[in-house]
Amino acid sequence: MTASNLPGLSPLEARVLGVLIEKQLTTPDYYPLTLNALIAGSNQKTSRNPVMNVTEAEVQMALDGLKQHTLTIESYGASGRVMRYAHNLPKVLNLGQAMTALVAVLMLRGPSTPGELRTGCDRLYKFADISSVEAYLEDMATRSAGALVVKLAKQPGSREHRWAHLLSGPVDADADSIAAGEVEEGVTTGELATLKSNFGQLRDEVTELRALVERLYQELGVKR
Repeated sequence: MTASNLPGLSPLEARVLGVLIEKQLTTPDYYPLTLNALIAGSNQKTSRNPVMNVTEAEVQMALDGLKQHTLTIESYGASGRVMRYAHNLPKVLNLGQAMTALVAVLMLRGPSTPGELRTGCDRLYKFADISSVEAYLEDMATRSAGALVVKLAKQPGSREHRWAHLLSGPVDADADSIAAGEVEEGVTTGELATLKSNFGQLRDEVTELRALVERLYQELGVKR
């Protein structure tokens, strides 16, 4: 499979693939990853944009999708009882560690400048300088097998172009512009995702409290 005919990955498939690459390079002792580790990595609050709050069923569905693209490999751990998952991205797309690291950070953190990518890749691959990051990005954007990344227009006030991966299909420049900047009253999309997650948790807690109060009323024989 080449980049030119790679089916567009869903946002969650890209997130799961990015987590597999990241954890392979940062915590090799725990790689391949269990399903629970993938869920935790996908829902991680740091180094993620947007922040997600996904379920076991959703991550399993993403793994099934990645498997169809031969981007993941299933195996049992040393115990032979727990299913573990590894990625197959370098082999599928013929990438070295530097390009693999860049794609992973773009999948995990969204569109980024070369400077942001160099910092984000620090634990995955050591780039000598920003110029080397830019050189790899240009190579990835002009690959004969099909572009893996695209250079985006500069954001207002920014001195650097941002880059995005193309494993989820073409990037909507207008949508990206909104996502990158601040939206209503200075709240970013990442912050909005966190607020939505917190709201969902509060809603569940309120529901549980209401059920508890109802039970107490019934036990005490109090009419409402």
